[in-house]
Amino acid sequence: MRVGRISYINCYPVYGAIDRGIVQLQGTLVDGVPTRLNKLMADGELDVSVVSAVEYAQDADRFLLLPDLAITCDGPVRSVMLFSRVPASELGGRKVLVSTSSMTSVELLRQLFRERWHAAPEFVPADAEIADVANFGSETHAARLVIGDAALVLDAARRGDAAADRAPHYPFAYDLGAEWKAWTGLPFVFAVWVAQRTTPVAESLGVHASLIASRDWGVQHLDQLAAQAHANTGIAQDECREYFDGLDYRLSYKHLAGLTEFFRRLVTDGRVPDGRLAFLPA
Repeated sequence: MRVGRISYINCYPVYGAIDRGIVQLQGTLVDGVPTRLNKLMADGELDVSVVSAVEYAQDADRFLLLPDLAITCDGPVRSVMLFSRVPASELGGRKVLVSTSSMTSVELLRQLFRERWHAAPEFVPADAEIADVANFGSETHAARLVIGDAALVLDAARRGDAAADRAPHYPFAYDLGAEWKAWTGLPFVFAVWVAQRTTPVAESLGVHASLIASRDWGVQHLDQLAAQAHANTGIAQDECREYFDGLDYRLSYKHLAGLTEFFRRLVTDGRVPDGRLAFLPA
C-alpha cells in the first residue's frame, strides 16, 4: 500500500503516532505538497492519500472518502493566507500570485473575490511560498496566496512575532478560513483522505484504521507535536500549539455541511462536475 502524506506540519497530528511506531501502518508513506499528491492519486500511483477537497470533487467517481478524517477549521486556519499591499476589494485588475501547491485554496480565493470582496484580479500561478519577497514589493504583483508552513512563517514575520532577514511588509492579510466562516457561518474542509475505488476494501480499511488511531493519539499529544513543529520550522512552540488547536481532523455533520456548500458553489460556477459523496464502507 502506498499512502500519501502532506509534508506540512498540519499533518503531524494524523501521522505522529505512525512516525513514532506507536501505531503500525501496513504501507509506505509518500510525502508531497497537496497538488503532487493529487496528481499521484489521479495517476493511480497512490492507493490512499490526503488530497485537496477539490481533487475529490473533480473525480468523485474514482475515489472513496475515508470516514471521519479531514483537515478542517471552524474559523481562522492561519496556514492559508492572502497577503496584500492593498485591501482585497481594491485588487481588481491587479495581479495576484496564487500558490501552485493547493487547488482548494485557489478555488476558495476565487469565490471570496467574487462574492465577498467584489473584485476581479488576475490570478498568476506561482511558487508563492518561495517567491522573491524583494520583487513582490514591486507594482508587478499586488498580493499573493500562501499556504502551509510558509504562511505561518510569513504571517509571524509580518506581525513582528518572528525574525526574518527580509520580512515583507504586508499591510493587509486575510485568513481564508476566517473569511469563509464570516461569509457562510460554516466550517471549511481544506483536505480529505481518499482511497482508490480499485484498491481492495480490506486494505483500505486497514490504512483507515491506522490513520484514525494515529489521529486519536495525535490530538492527545499536541504539546509534543508542537515541539516537533517548532524544531522543524522555527515557528514558536506556542504558535504551533495554537495552530493545532485551530484545526479539526474529524469529518462530522457540521464539517460535511461546509464541504457540500463549497462543492455546491463549485458546481454552480461550473468549476467541478455535479457529483456525490461516497465513503469507504467502514
